[in-house]
Formats: sequence, structure tokens, C-alpha cells
Amino acid sequence: MTSFRAPLEGSLRYRGQEGQWAYLLHRITGLGTLLFLIVHILDTSTVYFFPALYAHAIAIYRSTPFMLGEIVLVFCVLYHGTNGLRIALFDLYPHFWTETSQRRAFRWVLGVAILLWLPAAFLMGRSLIVHNFLGG
Repeated sequence: MTSFRAPLEGSLRYRGQEGQWAYLLHRITGLGTLLFLIVHILDTSTVYFFPALYAHAIAIYRSTPFMLGEIVLVFCVLYHGTNGLRIALFDLYPHFWTETSQRRAFRWVLGVAILLWLPAAFLMGRSLIVHNFLGG
């Protein structure tokens, strides 16, 4: 347990600025997306082998906690994708690897990800409220 705990605590205590936040967010959003893909592949495979289990899984996915998780998942995918583009661009153009341009690029990536996420979060949140709280 300590071999996992030490790097995690060090990452959270490190006072790096935008670069450290970009690194942590990229790793966390990547792991969140990977977790979703694994669960999605496993539950989709039950359609053929266990149709009743698949129907039960879909009912669970329509619950409030899972729908909130889907809203977070959309942000994870959008941030991970836009930050991946940032990393690829800086790999293609290494002369942009300055501290100032890295900070500016991280802020742009975060802003673009949030701007792309807000309409989806609104629509998904509205669907959550209508179907889970208003009985629609």
C-alpha cells in the first residue's frame, strides 16, 4: 500500500502550477475514460449472453448517480482529448515548449473543454431532472 500511496501523496502535495495540474487531470481523465470503456464493453457483451442482465444494467445506468457520472465522463473525454491535442502540437513544434506558452495552452485547453462540456452538461442535466425527478 505504501508503494502506491507515496507517489500519490507526493503528486498532491507538489506545488507545481499549470503543468502539474495538466498532468494530473490528463491522467485522471484518461483513467476515468478507460474505466468507462471497460464497463461498457463488459455490459454490452451481456446483450447476447444474458439479455435479462443487460436490461438490469440499463435500469441501473438510468439512476441518478450513474447519470451524474455520465456528465463527468463527458468532461473527462473532452478534456483528455483537447489536452492530448495540446501535447501533440507541442511535440510537433518543440520551440513552443516555454513556460509561458505551456501555461497559456493549459488555460486554453481547460477553457475549450469547459465550453464544449457546458452545453452537453446542460442537456444531460435537464434529461436527468426530467426523467428522474419529474417523472417524464
